[in-house]
Amino acid sequence: MDALLHDLKRLGLTPVREELTDLIEEKLALVGRDFGNEKKFRELVNGLPDLHGADIDIEGRRVSVLPQPDHDPAEIEALLKGLKDLRPWRKGPYGLFGIDIDTEWNSDIKWDRLAPHIASLEGRKVLDIGASSGYYMFRMAAAQPEMVLGIDPQILFYFQYLALQRYLQIPGLYFIPAKMEEMPVFKDYFDTVFCMGVIYHRKSPIDTLKEIHDCMRPGGELVLETLIIDGESETALFPVDRYAKMRNVFFIPTVPCLANWLGRAGFTNIRCVDVSPTTLDEQRKTDWVTTESLEMFLDPDDPTKTIEGYPAPLRAVVLADAG
Repeated sequence: MDALLHDLKRLGLTPVREELTDLIEEKLALVGRDFGNEKKFRELVNGLPDLHGADIDIEGRRVSVLPQPDHDPAEIEALLKGLKDLRPWRKGPYGLFGIDIDTEWNSDIKWDRLAPHIASLEGRKVLDIGASSGYYMFRMAAAQPEMVLGIDPQILFYFQYLALQRYLQIPGLYFIPAKMEEMPVFKDYFDTVFCMGVIYHRKSPIDTLKEIHDCMRPGGELVLETLIIDGESETALFPVDRYAKMRNVFFIPTVPCLANWLGRAGFTNIRCVDVSPTTLDEQRKTDWVTTESLEMFLDPDDPTKTIEGYPAPLRAVVLADAG
């Protein structure tokens, strides 16, 4: 976050300098607290060994720092322990000095679905909403954008990102542990916005899409990935209590319904480029996940349904232009 404060003028963020500075200082105070999870996570990241890799790989499926033969095995073991103490790891996979972080999600599968369809990220200002530990940010960096700003309110994900950047050291990436509604309005600023796995957690999806639209330059591209339900009608599922054991799922639309939401928020040229079911190859429990995963969320007698009886997870990638 300090790096973003330093680069505000260079990045053309002077119009939101005061609001953004206040927000970053608030979040720096939060992650710097001397009690609670913030202290624990901070001490874990600060205690990771100082290692240097020969090369990094952000273009392959596993975002990696490659090992060197002269690394002390005891330091690698200390790194393994520190990383496991930062569980659960949701999005990935990663490789650090020969340690494979086998995350809950094989996020490269989703990236491969959308990457051929999106506009080039070279030289663009990019926002990643719901960035988790930064996997997609690192993959985006391979295209040499001007900057990528990731936001996610989960403090654990912020410290996971810090742990990864300690070794990857990729320039032009910034991360704020904040919600979208806490951010200042970056009026007409971002060229590309990624909003993946977020919109169904919002009680007012059209308002969220309008907030996103307002921060994009005219003609900018939104990459929206979300749960959907199958169908040609303009309807949405509103779960009674939980969906796949998640309480914070509110609206799961059909693709036509989602297109209507986007249109009402001011987006144009709306096109669905992929619809895929979530499989156990893409989301599953591993040693790096301390909680339940997809298999536990499905009806054991009928995997086409969730444990509550709703249609099993089906996800779409929809692109749209800011009008």
